[in-house]
Amino acid sequence: MAQFTFERLVPRGMVRFISDELDLSGVRTSVNAFIGRAIVGFILIFALSSVIAAFILRIEFVLALIGGLIIAIIFLISMYVLLEFRIERRKNFVESILPEYLQLVSANIRSGISIDRAMIMARRSDFLFFSADIEVMNKQLYSGETMQNAMNNLAKKYRSIQLQHTVRMVLEAVRYGGALADLLNQIAKDVRSQQILQKEISSQLFMYTIFISFAAVAAAPALYGLTYQMITITDRVWAGILAQNPGGLPSTGISFLKPSAPQVSPQTYFDFALVAIIMITSFGSLIVSTISSGSAIKGIRYLPIFVILGLVIFYVVFNVMGGIFSSIGSV
Repeated sequence: MAQFTFERLVPRGMVRFISDELDLSGVRTSVNAFIGRAIVGFILIFALSSVIAAFILRIEFVLALIGGLIIAIIFLISMYVLLEFRIERRKNFVESILPEYLQLVSANIRSGISIDRAMIMARRSDFLFFSADIEVMNKQLYSGETMQNAMNNLAKKYRSIQLQHTVRMVLEAVRYGGALADLLNQIAKDVRSQQILQKEISSQLFMYTIFISFAAVAAAPALYGLTYQMITITDRVWAGILAQNPGGLPSTGISFLKPSAPQVSPQTYFDFALVAIIMITSFGSLIVSTISSGSAIKGIRYLPIFVILGLVIFYVVFNVMGGIFSSIGSV
């Protein structure tokens, strides 16, 4: 009897994609185990959320199922986002140490050591997982793997264009001959210059990040809070008017100018404002991260802060404005 595997429940293309993501993120787990956790977690969260919504919160059963499905989908998205965050963090770390590592390899080559020995001797403890990957590459070379395949396997472990470009140039230099030590030194200088240029660009775009942060975290929630209070006050005023005039206000002579009560209730707008603020602040954190660092994934670390600040400002504004205009509804 064949052993059951969770991989059979998803398309082969999805399995290959997850396998690549796990390799890039450095997560030491099998594809089957990861898919199993995702499927089991999805089912448990969907069932638990639906039961809580239907029997504890007393929400309509169909809406409870929809809400549970949304929460379970968010769980899957969160797993993917965490993988992407690890991939981005590994890439940034490798690119930060790449110039120093290349210079160490160049110094070893100048002393008469072969390229494979120079690479393994250049690894250091502060290079963390990159040193471990270099050691794996060295073992592949000693097991009979070609230099090209071993170095390409190393480059595939990181989503780094700089590392892939470096590996390609090193392999071409090894294949066609050349001053490899000088080439590595020049690549290290180019990588460091590019990193300095990226920091300068980020500093020049600092004003844009401030503007977007202010608009997403402060301006939009404040306007939503003010609008909510205006709708609440208008609803109270119309409630008083309709209490005194059950038939509604008379027309002003032109039928289409007859005043009418607002069609949006305060509670409906309040729910809409919460969803809109969460979306605006979430995308705001991603946009700010993209502008400042060139990577939207880094914005995940700012996302909870942006969302919480936006909601706090929203609550503060509509409570303060509600206290200021509390007497209007009684007029």
